[in-house]
Amino acid sequence: MQPWTFLHISDTQPGSPRSFRFNPRYMENWQTAYRQLQSIHADLLLVGGDLTRDGYIHDFELAKAKAELDALPYPYYAIPGNMDNGNKHTPIAGATGRDDPRLNATTESLDNFARFFGPYPWTFVHKQVRFSGLYAALAGSGLPHEERMWRFLEEQLPATPSAKHHVVLMHYALFVDTLDEPTWDITKRDEYHSWYFSIDNPHRQRIFDALKKTNVEIVLSGHIHCRRPPQEVDGIRFYRCAGIAMPQWQDRFPDGDARLGFYRFEVGDDGIRDTFIQLEKESSAEGAYGPGGHPRPEERDYSLALE
Repeated sequence: MQPWTFLHISDTQPGSPRSFRFNPRYMENWQTAYRQLQSIHADLLLVGGDLTRDGYIHDFELAKAKAELDALPYPYYAIPGNMDNGNKHTPIAGATGRDDPRLNATTESLDNFARFFGPYPWTFVHKQVRFSGLYAALAGSGLPHEERMWRFLEEQLPATPSAKHHVVLMHYALFVDTLDEPTWDITKRDEYHSWYFSIDNPHRQRIFDALKKTNVEIVLSGHIHCRRPPQEVDGIRFYRCAGIAMPQWQDRFPDGDARLGFYRFEVGDDGIRDTFIQLEKESSAEGAYGPGGHPRPEERDYSLALE
């Protein structure tokens, strides 16, 4: 096989000066990554969610992300992140004071992402590699999109022709530390972020079982914004990938890497090999405005916007 390359990015979150909150550091980091992406010869790009900072509120952020990705010299395939269409579902608020149920992904926000970037889940084969993308945070939501995801995982994928390799793209990590870790408790402050960044059981095990049955070799996830060495579980390599906008939670892991960047994967006769591409420069720009995190509606002051 003639070696070929695919790329993976996640958590670009550039935001917009038209918003009620903006951090020019995030925008500059995305612009640096975008220049680097334009200079790399690749067959395709996987975009692992959080293309925006407030895409679930602002269509203009989704439109800008699409326009930039459309201008790259190779095709891309995107899945949403929680900043694009809302968080993993919960009926109760957590320990941090956020109104977590208000942040749940909705039918409208999920459909709106698809309006810009096409339907999902999706799967296709390119040069003996099957690529599949889904939004695993739908598990337990009860939305029509959840049932569509389970049919995709448990009926559609097993019925598709097999390929030499299978790579799956998610946004949320399936687990934080180990596959058999307990479901984290959103009401406990020391467990809140572990809950926020992962998938609850029994959905976690159900997804893993489906991945095993379709011969998945690699799972790529973002959301945490902290790169770690690939963790192999029963033959599947789980990648927790770096963010591009900013790092997060690097102190949580002894092997956490706070550097910003993205992955280049080379496919050859000996398998799929990864290379981490660090941002050539991490921005130190100042001038941020507006709240961080997940602001409530009453905290959205558009008089702050620069445009």
